[in-house]
Amino acid sequence: DVQLQASGGGLVQTGGSLRLSCAASGFTFDDFDDYAIGWFRQAPGKDPEGVSAIKRSDGSTFYADSVKGRFTISSDNAKNTVYLQMNSLKPEDTAKYYCALRDTLLVGWGYNWNEGYDYWGRGTLVTVSS
Repeated sequence: DVQLQASGGGLVQTGGSLRLSCAASGFTFDDFDDYAIGWFRQAPGKDPEGVSAIKRSDGSTFYADSVKGRFTISSDNAKNTVYLQMNSLKPEDTAKYYCALRDTLLVGWGYNWNEGYDYWGRGTLVTVSS
């Protein structure tokens, strides 16, 4: 079974940094034609938001406008781990962050990179104090 475990959340001051990790297990790359790992977040009382995603095969990345230039997604395929480096954090970044896997990547999937994820891990809480 696909398992995803997010970690690295915590309390940080405005302007600070955190690095989240998403450890994937229970599958190998050969189990899918290709896949993407995405980061999502949900703040209290708000709808979930796609933050970023990375494609396993070629490392192409996607970001929400709200985090461009501040967050960087990367992967260590040997460790089956995806990272989200978050810099210049703002109070509005406060949320529970989740990682998810999408295994259906049709041509042009990047136009809806924040949809269609099939497997989800438990989240990690990020709190940015003002």
